[in-house]
Amino acid sequence: MTDLRIEAVDSDAKLEQWRHLHNVIVPPAAMSLDDARVRRERYRLENAYLGDVLVGCSTVRPPVGEQGVATVIARVLPEFRRRGFGTALYESGLARARALGAGVVETCVLAVNEDGLRFAERRGFVEIERYVLDGETDEWVDLRLEPEPGAGH
Repeated sequence: MTDLRIEAVDSDAKLEQWRHLHNVIVPPAAMSLDDARVRRERYRLENAYLGDVLVGCSTVRPPVGEQGVATVIARVLPEFRRRGFGTALYESGLARARALGAGVVETCVLAVNEDGLRFAERRGFVEIERYVLDGETDEWVDLRLEPEPGAGH
């Protein structure tokens, strides 16, 4: 994993890579390049590369509300899972969220993505809501990171 590098999505070429991987992992939320450009303006987007091969991407939504709720989402292509890449992406996103002042961290997973749900649960996230968006059929799961015992959050 020493060849893994995580880079900010700071060009249209990287944004297209991020968008493609996002759309492969969560097809019900597929977006156009223009949609992805809006995301890049609002959120921190990163890509993870093993050498020159894109293996994952992430989104960090900055803290909002009184509790400072930030959202950290890590995505890894199925053929690259269980090799530590998701953990590296998640830890990078979590550090970014904390640096932005997050008091609470959440994530969102497509319910059929059992790997993603297990990944989140192993890191201390607990399910807070399941829902289907209006006019859609896919179920989503929102999860919240439980504070560590003794933590001041």
